[in-house]
Amino acid sequence: MKAIFDSVSYNCSKVVTTSYSTSFSLATKMLAKSIRQDIYNIYGFVRFADEIVDTFHDYDKETLFNNFENDLELALKNKISLNPILNAFQHTYHKHNIEKHMVDAFMKSMRLDLSKTKYTTDQEYKDYIYGSADVVGLMCLKVFVKGDNDQYEKLKDTAMSLGSAFQKVNFLRDLKADHELLDRTYFPNTDLNNLTEEDKLFIINDIENDFKKGLEGIKQLPMEAKFGVFMAYRYYHQLLAKLKKTPALEIKNTRIRVPNYKKAELLTRSYVKYQLNLL
Repeated sequence: MKAIFDSVSYNCSKVVTTSYSTSFSLATKMLAKSIRQDIYNIYGFVRFADEIVDTFHDYDKETLFNNFENDLELALKNKISLNPILNAFQHTYHKHNIEKHMVDAFMKSMRLDLSKTKYTTDQEYKDYIYGSADVVGLMCLKVFVKGDNDQYEKLKDTAMSLGSAFQKVNFLRDLKADHELLDRTYFPNTDLNNLTEEDKLFIINDIENDFKKGLEGIKQLPMEAKFGVFMAYRYYHQLLAKLKKTPALEIKNTRIRVPNYKKAELLTRSYVKYQLNLL
């Protein structure tokens, strides 16, 4: 039965989420059950595309990516795929009327990671972030508003800002791996071999502005989504705070993390803030 295959597909997306990101999976668990699976489905899709370009170094990544993209197109067209991750995603795509240009923009940015290593202009940087993060925020927003187009239009700019903030924090946290292992430099006009405190603070100020705008949108989200998204915001904001306190040279030479006990503490404090309407 197709229902059994769909159930298996959804379980695969959930396993991908819980296996690859403890912080994101924790935040997703805080979403209402009615929307939780669709967020797992989106995450599974974007994670698999990202894994191809970032980690499969012993294989022909371009061929793998081309095959994945072809399978994606067929999944969206036929409303089924034998790739369970794509089968789960196509269900969410059609259920919530996710726009094709969002998927195309995401895949375009992922494809850039196959060959492009430096982003030398602000526009290149913005375009990459739009495709790799902003549209993911928009896909999730489509799920959160459940077809309310007026609410979607009202919140889409803040959703993109939050997506940008999350991605830029990832860039700053992963400077060492991106630069040394993948030879990538996302931040324009920044010499990672000589990263200064001034460079770091410029990047952090930009991220804080995105977070400020993103938080205004979180406050207006439907109740089913608000606490889960706020939890993700709190985690990434805490990570940014740690990065802000870390010397620039140390950021370049290590990977800053939020320990599990701190995540549990954040969950408790975030729940109190949420219950007291102190977002």
